Amino acid sequence: MGAMTQKPPSSRRAGKPQRPDRPAKAPHKSGPRGAKPGTAKPAAATPSPDGDRIAKVLARAGVASRRDAERMIEAGRVSVNGKKLTSPALNVTDKDRITFDGKAIGTPDHERLWLYHKPSGLVTTNRDEKGRETIFDKLPENLPRVMTVGRLDLNSEGLLLLTNDGGVKRKLELPSTGWLRKYRVRINGRPTDETFAPLRKGIEVEGERFQPMDITLDRQQGANAWVTIGLREGKNREIRRAMEAIGLTVNRLIRTSYGPFQLGQLKPGEVEEVRRRVVRDQLGLEDAVAPETRRKPTRRRR
Repeated sequence: MGAMTQKPPSSRRAGKPQRPDRPAKAPHKSGPRGAKPGTAKPAAATPSPDGDRIAKVLARAGVASRRDAERMIEAGRVSVNGKKLTSPALNVTDKDRITFDGKAIGTPDHERLWLYHKPSGLVTTNRDEKGRETIFDKLPENLPRVMTVGRLDLNSEGLLLLTNDGGVKRKLELPSTGWLRKYRVRINGRPTDETFAPLRKGIEVEGERFQPMDITLDRQQGANAWVTIGLREGKNREIRRAMEAIGLTVNRLIRTSYGPFQLGQLKPGEVEEVRRRVVRDQLGLEDAVAPETRRKPTRRRR
């Protein structure tokens, strides 16, 4: 019997012989060269678009709410870098030049909110078809482009919130927010506490249902009575119409608060900006600080 020959150890790998007729596999390389033709890249490798949606930028610049901005885009009123847009499906950055009705808009600001004491006799619109003065005719000239949060009718006065951001406007106006709005109301007549029972239960006026109101009879002053009313909705002339339904007439209406924001000592026609941190915390915006995580001041020992 002939002598047996042993293969050298170098020809074995992990107990399995390497077949000399098959070349070793090349190491895998990441990147486009290593991908098979026709295969998609991993999701993580796809870069996300830079910037923000054009409607959001317009809203932040105070042009209009996002929804209205989208309508304006579809109407051909917005251009980016000289090209008219027909769809809001576009992201823009601060390097893009944006125009609205041919006028360049400024750099979008952060979300801002102002308290405004609306005087009686002003319309809460940008323009009035009857030529009456609007609140925008009386606002300070140094105020940026702003939008109103809800409205107060011609003869109503008191707290009106203003913002430069369409998203903030929409958030504050949503019925789901459920913020209590308080009013000081003077009515002609001599009502008793029982007079307001129908309004506390909720009432239907001309086919429209009004939610229950919080009503407190404060005092009688001559031929008039003062009451405090709390609402969680803001339908058109709701308080006046509800009072008329029970035989009373409102001759003065002052909104004193809107959720956590108070009229305070603000005089008619005055505007006061809400601190940025308060806006973010109250509205739950980005960078808001949760109450339980806020740092409390520590008293140093002497």
